[in-house]
Amino acid sequence: MAAIVTDPVRTHVLDVPVDVCADVLQAALALQRRGGGQIVTLNAEMTMAAKADPALGAAIAAAQLVIADGAGVVWALARQGYRVRRSPGIELAWNLLEQAAASGGRVALVGASPQVMAALRQRLAQVFPGLQLVFNAHGFQAPEAWPELERQLLVARPDLVLVALGVPRQETWIHDLPRPRRGLWMGVGGSFDVWAGTKKRAPAWMGALQIEWLYRLIQEPARWRRMRALPEFAWAVLRERR
Repeated sequence: MAAIVTDPVRTHVLDVPVDVCADVLQAALALQRRGGGQIVTLNAEMTMAAKADPALGAAIAAAQLVIADGAGVVWALARQGYRVRRSPGIELAWNLLEQAAASGGRVALVGASPQVMAALRQRLAQVFPGLQLVFNAHGFQAPEAWPELERQLLVARPDLVLVALGVPRQETWIHDLPRPRRGLWMGVGGSFDVWAGTKKRAPAWMGALQIEWLYRLIQEPARWRRMRALPEFAWAVLRERR
């Protein structure tokens, strides 16, 4: 019988760490109260990428909270006896923005295109009038600009940093920033594009059927190369000793 997990418990899927818990928002807020850290949203693609990329694997291993974002990871955990719900990172990040707006938390945004960042700032100002946006920078910066941007970001002392630079860059970039640093730091992939209205998220019924990956593939056909990781992941999990 599958176990119902109440407190976060760290286990592994294909030797990549993941935390299973009943409520990822509460786990993230508890981490924030302890001083913060990095949050990683793990899916099958990222799991296979981490096995091939030591830098990404090291970033995930060092993260303070790794949540089961993808249906494949949830399925793999079920084979280990853990009953967890899929926790989309885009939903956790939005909930953290809500919490920050309500509590006066300092927020920083990094990534996406200049146009998406401008639209996102406008949208967040409308939805969360009290949000303290203390730093923002789009992701299309010249290489020589990044050291100064990173310095400004750390000086701003944000309580929540959402980074949309894509996998693996967002995870390794967060991991490599100087320490100590406060707050929650989370890679959010294409969430800025969805929130800004330039892309649409899969319909709820596709999410319920756990085929959001198909909707993303239809929107971005070039993703098919990355999608090859899904059957590879499934086969690796099936071969792994239970």
